[in-house]
Amino acid sequence: MPHSPLRLIVVEDHADTAEGLKKFLKAVGYQVFVATDVASALSLASSVEFDLLLSDIALPDGNGWELLKQLSAEAGFVEHLPKPLSPDKLCAAIERAAAVA
Repeated sequence: MPHSPLRLIVVEDHADTAEGLKKFLKAVGYQVFVATDVASALSLASSVEFDLLLSDIALPDGNGWELLKQLSAEAGFVEHLPKPLSPDKLCAAIERAAAVA
């Protein structure tokens, strides 16, 4: 369980994966917003306050690296997690990233 209710933007173009991540992350106490591509992530990021961005690399209209450059220039890149994601490793990575931010 996170120490604070972190607000996460999850960018994932595979619908089932996005829904699974959203359900899991909400269940462990995070506030989760989901985008399916770079354009919707940029739109979402401009309309909601968020603490961390979790992004897939391959997206239909660009890639996660480009998105990170546009949204996280000040905070920077913290960690890369290969799929399939382990729930414990994902939560630990989120907490490590939050500690850096």
